[in-house]
Amino acid sequence: MEKSFGLFFHLKTTRNKKATELPIYLCITVNRASREVSTKMKCDPLKWNATAGRVEGKTQYAKSVNDYLDIIERKVYEIRKQLLDNDQPVTAENIKTKLHGDEIKKEVYMLLKIFQRHNEQMAELVGREFSKGTFTRYKTVYSFTVSFLQWKYKVTDIDINQLDYEFISEFEFWLKSVRKCNHNTTMQYLRNFNKIVNHCLRSGRLSKNPFIQFKMRDREVERTALSEKELQNMMDQQFLIERLTVVKDIFLFSCFTGLSNPVDPTKLDEGVSKIRGALFLFYGDVWSVIESK
Repeated sequence: MEKSFGLFFHLKTTRNKKATELPIYLCITVNRASREVSTKMKCDPLKWNATAGRVEGKTQYAKSVNDYLDIIERKVYEIRKQLLDNDQPVTAENIKTKLHGDEIKKEVYMLLKIFQRHNEQMAELVGREFSKGTFTRYKTVYSFTVSFLQWKYKVTDIDINQLDYEFISEFEFWLKSVRKCNHNTTMQYLRNFNKIVNHCLRSGRLSKNPFIQFKMRDREVERTALSEKELQNMMDQQFLIERLTVVKDIFLFSCFTGLSNPVDPTKLDEGVSKIRGALFLFYGDVWSVIESK
């Protein structure tokens, strides 16, 4: 994505110190990345106006050189407009290529390859910047994307620039119909997917945002609280499988403490304090803080 654009003509010094004329070069700068292009013209340094980037004087030679530089400058702006109109990256290298009359070699960025690299980097930061649950969710979205591409397009990967509104809408439909995800869960998965899209937009790999017209809104869900009798029935329930007993205990613990996320049982004692003869549990919602990053 183009954020800054500039061009100027300058004289380029040569190793030949005795040269009375120096070559005129055009410097094209886009987002601080620069490329130089030879104009095939020369000028006496004493007759060159560095501020204007033109030859000084009213001689026929000065006029012909300046007219030629004007033509090159107009051509650069025409190329810039063509790149924008064709949704091609506006870079100094691309402008230089087109100025030479060559075709731009389009670099293909594959969605799953980028997604996989994202997950590999996230895996290295689990426990420091991301929770294990967040990482697991991105792995899930990756596997869903693989399955969706097979289901819809019969391909193993896709060019990131082929993503559009229809792709996102079809992905939403697939999550709800094939994977049987409810609306809010689907929106959460799409938000995770959108992070990959935003990364591609910021890096210049993607020219258009496929989410631009897509509305990601959660629906309000009314949750009915368990009655005292239902809680008692749960407490009285006996399971022959120890794993189910543990799940029951964790669920009941969450009901009575309000802790909605899994906690480390070995650290619970650290959060217990006795105040005026009563026991209070103080436990920071660490995982939700980590996930919000």
